[in-house]
Amino acid sequence: MPRAMRIRWTIIGLVMGVMILNYLSRSILGIAAPTIMAEQHISTEQYGWITGAFQVGIMCQPLIGWLLDSIGLKIGFALFAGLWSIITLCHGFASGWLGFAALRGALGFAEGAGHPGSMKVVAEWFPARERGLAGGLYNIGASFGAVLAPPLVAWAILSHSWRAAFWVAGGISLLWVLLWLFWYAPPSQHRAITDTERAEIEDGQEASLAASSGKPSIFSLLRQRNLWGIALPRLLADPVWGTLSFWMPLYLMTVRHFDLKQMALFAWLPFLAADLGCLFGPAVVAMLQRRGIELINARRCAFTLGAVMMTGMAAVGWVDNPYLALALLSLGGFAHQTLSVTVITMASDLFRKNEVGTVAGLGGLAGNSGVLIFSLAIGQFVESVGYSPFFVILGCLDLLGAVLLWTLVRKPA
Repeated sequence: MPRAMRIRWTIIGLVMGVMILNYLSRSILGIAAPTIMAEQHISTEQYGWITGAFQVGIMCQPLIGWLLDSIGLKIGFALFAGLWSIITLCHGFASGWLGFAALRGALGFAEGAGHPGSMKVVAEWFPARERGLAGGLYNIGASFGAVLAPPLVAWAILSHSWRAAFWVAGGISLLWVLLWLFWYAPPSQHRAITDTERAEIEDGQEASLAASSGKPSIFSLLRQRNLWGIALPRLLADPVWGTLSFWMPLYLMTVRHFDLKQMALFAWLPFLAADLGCLFGPAVVAMLQRRGIELINARRCAFTLGAVMMTGMAAVGWVDNPYLALALLSLGGFAHQTLSVTVITMASDLFRKNEVGTVAGLGGLAGNSGVLIFSLAIGQFVESVGYSPFFVILGCLDLLGAVLLWTLVRKPA
């Protein structure tokens, strides 16, 4: 690879690394839930409140995105990553459902920096033609973190206890903070970037989306239909990811009767499929652009394709074979990341650089509101109605999201 292209890909590699750790630390609880619930005498309803606390915390993303836009990525990302590292370590000392709920709320708040910060890196460091791929790569980190959680938890439980899984994830995250502080700087200040690469980045970005003076206004952004065109589809899409992360392990063990060995062998497959979806979505967009379709329409087409594939998840609860159910869950992971990475990346296509973190945070607020509502509904009703109706709802929501994306979003002038 030519030197002129090296630095920005090392930067996105760092971001991919922090997203692996972000989602590893948040996914451990879901995998360890059956063991923790039995040991700590936590009911299904209480577990619903624990997962809900995380979603309440992460709904502070607009504030965190605004802070990242205001104080800059180098210090801001290090601050929040360091905070979630310490909170993850503290999970290893938790007891009782209220203690877990408090820690999950704090973890959600700190980990809210993940997507706004990553999207801001993409907006600052990549020309328009590469933003989809860069966004897909950092979202692979999110999926891969969830891939690592089942074997890590299985090792911890069999070798030590579930607490060790949190200690390992928290310790590695603290090491990442040091690496970030050493290497990250914006393109205009990075000590290793060449003039050629800096010019390539600047020339490949839309002049209309250059940073404006002053701090972004959340209230001004809320009056823009493009914000709602991103946020509402995320409200409808993100419950899939919350279900895969927080409820799928419990479903596989209690309904499909997977043991710990089977969980370690198979529970990561939906997240591996999600990794492939992170690359498939940008590839579809690039293919459509080569055929003359404009960028925003290409992204809408990729989202719609993902929404159609998502309908397969509606059958998860109705099939008899547990491995066929796992295959449908994997299709859901693939379809979700196909459309999710597409709509998340649109923040950098439609808004100015100094607004991207705030917009991504507002989109995250919408998405995590959907996860919160859906997770609390599962916790309240799953024992009386089972999981099947929830899978049917998940299979249909993204079709409505596609309609909203086509209706609300307008191409920038």
